[in-house]
Order: sequence, then C-alpha cells, then structure tokens
Amino acid sequence: MDKTLRKPHWLKSKIPSGKEYRLVRDIVEKNKLHTICTSGHCPNMDECWGRGTATLMILGDICTRSCGFCNVKTGRPLEVDLKEPERVGNTVNLMKLKHCVLTSVDRDDLEDLGMDIWIKTVKEIKKIRPQTTIETLIPDFDGIEELVIPVCKAGQEVVSHNLETVRRITPWARSRAKYDLSLKTLSIIAKTGVVVKSGIMVGLGETRDEVIETMHDMRNSGVEVVTIGQYLQPTKKHLMVKEYITPELFADYKEEGLKMGFRFVESSPLVRSSYRAEKHVRGL
Repeated sequence: MDKTLRKPHWLKSKIPSGKEYRLVRDIVEKNKLHTICTSGHCPNMDECWGRGTATLMILGDICTRSCGFCNVKTGRPLEVDLKEPERVGNTVNLMKLKHCVLTSVDRDDLEDLGMDIWIKTVKEIKKIRPQTTIETLIPDFDGIEELVIPVCKAGQEVVSHNLETVRRITPWARSRAKYDLSLKTLSIIAKTGVVVKSGIMVGLGETRDEVIETMHDMRNSGVEVVTIGQYLQPTKKHLMVKEYITPELFADYKEEGLKMGFRFVESSPLVRSSYRAEKHVRGL
C-alpha cells in the first residue's frame, strides 16, 4: 500500500479552540483524569465538549492489551486508584456534563477485570450529579456474565462494547479480544434490558459485504445503536489505512443499518463511538 495515501477533504476537521472546550480541558488536566478524547486524538473534541459531553477513561491510562489500531499506552498498569470513582464524580459535576461516556483500559491483571471500579464510578456520578446521563463503553470482561451483568446494572442509561472491525480483520487488529467473544458480551449486555450499542472502524481493508455481515451480527446480538467511522492511523507503528471510505458509502451503511432495525446509525467519516452519544439517550 502506498505510504503517501493522503487524507481526502472530507476528513479535515478544525482545531479545538472554543471557550467550552478550554474549560473542560482545564478541569480534566487539573483533576488528573484521562480522556479517550485526547489519548485517541478524537476529531470531534471541540463539538462534543462544547455540547456538554465528554468521554472519561477510568482504571488508569496503561492497557494490558496491545491492539493494532489503538493509541492508548500498553504495559503493566499501576495500582488501582480507589479514590478514582469519587474524583470522577466530582469532576463530572464541575464540568456540568449533560452526558458522560465512561470507558477504560483493559485490566486483565485484576481478578475482577476492573468490575468493582466500574460499578463504583457509575454510582458515584449518579450520586453527585443525578441529572447527568451515562453511557459505559466497557471491555469484554472475557465474556464472563458474573462480571458483565453487575456493571450493566450500575445505573447507566446505555452500555456499549465495540466490535471494532469485521471478523476477518479482527485477529491482527485486536490483540486478545475475539470477534465471537465480543458478540457474546453484547448478548449478555442485552439480557440486562439496557440500551446496547456497538461500533466499528472502516478503512482497514474490509469489503462492503463484510461490513453488512458485521452489522447483522450486531443486530442479532441485541445491539440497538451502531457507530461506523473511518479508521485513522494514530502513529506509523499502528495499522495502516488501506482505504479512505467515501461519504456516499457511509450513507449506504446507514441506510442498510436502519433497514435492519437499528434505532440509531451514526455513519460518517469522522464518527467515533461516543459521537453524539447524548442524542441516543434522548431518543431512546
């Protein structure tokens, strides 16, 4: 693949600069919180932070897995910060967030894979700022029901787990996670009665038929909201972009998804898993 593959005009986004963006950034830095918005170089930070939505990452910033698309640090995580749930709750209150998306690194080093901190963080936010709606973007928890179900019942409005890519590409895009294991996790989430959400990246060499098949797999697992966005290479060490998907094909994916029965399909080049997440809560 030509390493000089250039971004098309539809992938250009403005540099974050608004007043609301600066306020959120300062609060995040002051409280030593980790956000996937910054570590993932999200192109929608200015828009989301300006609408009172942010994605906070708990359980540290060092992941036990090493996925080929992800810019989060990999290695041996630090000790769990038992005060993190309270700090996150206080920060959400300071930020006056209307909607908060919580995600985390994978913590395969912990006996409960991070379940306890997940539950405490959701409950702390709801205690301190009950008007804030929450989406939890959770890891697969190895598909263990005894870990997944309690997290899903912590009090959030939406539970998300990303499939990330199509079946064929999963083995080299994701380090430990398996395609069918993620589908199992999504099915477990659906059993709890919460709104289930998932997402994939495109541009890694998948075909249209593979994307449609993946969407069917999501729908059959109980997913109601799906996000589809363009994969962008974080650094030269990560998987290369094989193709920049056109806005027309993204629109096609949205149309097909709505036909399948998804209640929301966010499908466009700059979409990320938490894009316009607050709209999904209001609509559902």
